[in-house]
Amino acid sequence: MNFELTEQQEMLRAVTREFAEGEIAPIAHEIDATETIPDSLRRKLRENNYFGLLIPEAYGGVDVDSVGYVVVMEELSRASAAVAITVSVHNSVAAGPIARFGTEEQKSCWLPRLAKNSLGAFALTEPDSGSDAAALVTRAVRDGDEYVLNGAKTFVTNGKYADLFVLFARTNPEAKHRGITAFVIERGSPGLTIGKTIDKMGIRGSDTVELSLENCRIPVSRRLDAEGHGFRVAMQSLDGGRIGVAAQALGIAQASLEAATRYARDRYQFGRPIAEFQAIQWMIADMRTEIEAARLLTFQAAWLKDQGEPMGPYASMAKLKASAVARMAADRAVQIHGGYGYTKEFAVERYYRDAKVTELYEGTSEIQRIVISNSVLHPKDGKGSA
Repeated sequence: MNFELTEQQEMLRAVTREFAEGEIAPIAHEIDATETIPDSLRRKLRENNYFGLLIPEAYGGVDVDSVGYVVVMEELSRASAAVAITVSVHNSVAAGPIARFGTEEQKSCWLPRLAKNSLGAFALTEPDSGSDAAALVTRAVRDGDEYVLNGAKTFVTNGKYADLFVLFARTNPEAKHRGITAFVIERGSPGLTIGKTIDKMGIRGSDTVELSLENCRIPVSRRLDAEGHGFRVAMQSLDGGRIGVAAQALGIAQASLEAATRYARDRYQFGRPIAEFQAIQWMIADMRTEIEAARLLTFQAAWLKDQGEPMGPYASMAKLKASAVARMAADRAVQIHGGYGYTKEFAVERYYRDAKVTELYEGTSEIQRIVISNSVLHPKDGKGSA
């Protein structure tokens, strides 16, 4: 059993940390306050291939392995969780399903664009179907060589600036999950409207919007995989996305620990650094221990994905654990900072707001528990994996 990163993965961590500390961390507060990622930073992210992480080299990407992807996501999130989720959604649930389920023609058309100059988004959630994704009602009706789509989507990350949307609609009203189909819709398609930007508690630099589709006509060639296979496309894409969110949570937790440690060493009360108080030491010890446990789970899920092994429940365990640890670590960091931790003068206030969403998107913690328990109670293979 080898717990060491490869030389390439260590280099990837070093390069990403240098980029994140030099280009992202200095403006992380500004990104949060202005609720936008500057165009200049988006350009630098693209120039450094962060939007091509999971895209095969044949289509202009860099095709890092899943463990390397976790390393990158943790480092980006350590500087700004908003920047990290922008990169993660683009790679894992926008480019990812096209690379996995697209035809050669579709991959050749869209993946080079996503690797070099386009932004991707994922549109599954609807106002009345969140955790119950199979209950979505957006309709896609076949009309000759076209589909006509009508409906609405919400909580679409990257939607304000996205050029391509991997979007899910119901093609068979009688079937439940077997009646859903995946499509790739380009920005500017007649009938597709980018709606209001949603005002969020955290990750405020990451744009989140609503979409509406009114008689939106797209050619059949924009369908991703076969008709009725959309639920499978969504769920398998989310498995990979959950590993990315777990890594994002790790980055928030690690940043919280580092901030708390610095403050505990520098802050004096009763004539000595508060780091000398046992109450503070125990909080830091718990943070470090829980972060390491979450990191091991996340690397395990990523490693299984790289081996082509069943990893759905492991991705859920990683996300469940890491998101809880992020919230705990951010809470402890604020507590160690005392009243100052409740002000925007210190980054831990942002970490506290950013951490919560990792327990919500790409499947709530309750949904992760369902996936995990089903893998134990109703295993589909000899490993107790769903």
